Amino acid sequence: MAQEQQEGVKSEEQDDLAPKTIDTLEIDLNNELTEEHEEETPDVDYSQLSKEQLVNLLENELATVRGEGATAAQLKKAEAVAKGVRTVVDQIKQKDREAALKTFIEETGGEDGFEYKYDADTQKIDSLSREIRGLKNAFYQSQEKEKEKNFNVKTALLGRLRALVDEEGTRETDATGLKSSWEEFKKIQEEWKAAGNVSSPHNGTLWATYNALIDRYFSNRNIYFELKELDRRRNAELKAELCEKVEELGKSLESRPMTREILNEANHIFEEYKHLGPAPKEDQEKLWQRFKEALDVLYDAQRGQFAEQKKSMQENYDQKLKIYEAIVPFTTYNSGSIKEWNAKTKDIMAFQDQWVALKGIMPREEGKELSKKFWAALKTFFNNKGEFFRQLEAKREQNLDLKNQLCEEAEAVLSTGEDNPATTQKVIELQKKWKGIGQVPEKFKDTIYDRFKKACDAYFDQKRAKNREVEEEFEHNLKLKTDLIERIEAAAKDKDESSLNLLSAFKSEWSSIGFVPKKDMQAIQKRYIAAINTYVSAIGQLSTKEKEQAVLESEVELVRDGESSRNLYRKENDIRRKITQLENDIALWQNNIEFFAKSKTSDRLKAEFERKINNALSQLDELKHQLTIIQEAI
Repeated sequence: MAQEQQEGVKSEEQDDLAPKTIDTLEIDLNNELTEEHEEETPDVDYSQLSKEQLVNLLENELATVRGEGATAAQLKKAEAVAKGVRTVVDQIKQKDREAALKTFIEETGGEDGFEYKYDADTQKIDSLSREIRGLKNAFYQSQEKEKEKNFNVKTALLGRLRALVDEEGTRETDATGLKSSWEEFKKIQEEWKAAGNVSSPHNGTLWATYNALIDRYFSNRNIYFELKELDRRRNAELKAELCEKVEELGKSLESRPMTREILNEANHIFEEYKHLGPAPKEDQEKLWQRFKEALDVLYDAQRGQFAEQKKSMQENYDQKLKIYEAIVPFTTYNSGSIKEWNAKTKDIMAFQDQWVALKGIMPREEGKELSKKFWAALKTFFNNKGEFFRQLEAKREQNLDLKNQLCEEAEAVLSTGEDNPATTQKVIELQKKWKGIGQVPEKFKDTIYDRFKKACDAYFDQKRAKNREVEEEFEHNLKLKTDLIERIEAAAKDKDESSLNLLSAFKSEWSSIGFVPKKDMQAIQKRYIAAINTYVSAIGQLSTKEKEQAVLESEVELVRDGESSRNLYRKENDIRRKITQLENDIALWQNNIEFFAKSKTSDRLKAEFERKINNALSQLDELKHQLTIIQEAI
């Protein structure tokens, strides 16, 4: 019996230690071990690597994480490398495709029928990136399933323990029953100790329930209080030994630096302490305070070490920030002199050498952003320099020859005196080809343009001269549209008369009126949109979003009726930029949520980010709806 009591009372200590204190410290230990020591991914300029080197880099990362022993840090590092590589490869893919498209257009005169297939290295990079991302997802899914399994195991153990406690409190005491009850109790204890971690939101509740049931169990066995006291004294001795071990770890810091191995050892000792039974009540709190103070020595040393590291990281960041600020003016540099461009190149390469020479790490997020901006600034400078030299090449002379040919073709069409649809389409096609040809030598820029414009203008002037009757109709339509706009403007001033029905009538009337002179088209359209906007603003029962929708639909209807789509193209580009920005923000916020620790503070931050994500998703849906409306019109 004495042996049974001595082995069984180990778990009773959980209630005396206050479960929240133990669980909170356990979570803090795990979080500090996970977050404070997370591996830094070194800054690498992937844009300087060839595709073959990028493939080799991804294959090496994949080989590291493909085995069963891959760690979370290795998977995160591999995915970070894959993301960096994908960013560079996306740029390469876009550049290769644009080059291929340009060549295709030059050869065929249009984009129709263009198809492009990426090379084997690019496809290999995409495949390796997907496999790395899949391995990471599978790893975390496996961890979550294991935690869910552990939760179910511990929940079942609590059910068995609760049944045992209820049975212990209601049945008659006998030696056989006490022995079988005690053996079942010890078995539950061992299985509980062997069960793995569960998700932290459930951890505190499970431990609190477990401790409460253990306390009830021992309360029902009060006939063994004397043996329990002996066991408590033994537990006190064991706990004192554990305190000494942690204190020795603290003293060892006088001759060696703080390391992760020291914290791991302290964490293992803490696990032993947590699973020991209670000590005598007069010693219980003293032992716990002694143990906690010994742990605090280690974590104070760790915090001091990280403070120094963060200081060094900040100093390195500040130095690199100065280098970045020094090269920012280079991004807007422009000159017509080769000698001046070469001198500037020498200066900026000196700044790059200074940057590379600073080997220390920087704060994670700030450092990534600064590195991105630095290499982007360098790339901008060299892109500008490349553009300068490309402009000096013989391409301009070739462009001049092509544009002279277009001038001759336009002049030939003009000389025929015909203005049928076929000749008009040919002139339009010549104008499209003109826009697709690049610059010519500066001294010919104005003369060649004036020659081509003169031929095209003469053709269309000739065409308009033969269609004077049509012009008169256009003038009449202009008057009708002007009168309609004036009525809309007048109706907007009378808010009591403003309504969606009247707005629909105005829009229908506008659609029924034909074309206006080309010279007045843009001005009358701009005035009509302004009048509609003013009228919609005067409709009181519409929300701001509904008003914006009504104005957008009016512009779309203009395009459907044959008016200029220039403004809609601008709106489309603005909406696409906003969509891209929102998608980037959402991806960044979702990525940040994954790194939050499980604590009250991180829960609030996570909730704030989730609110931002939900608002952004709502805006994204609205922008995509507007984009759909515009695309249907264009």
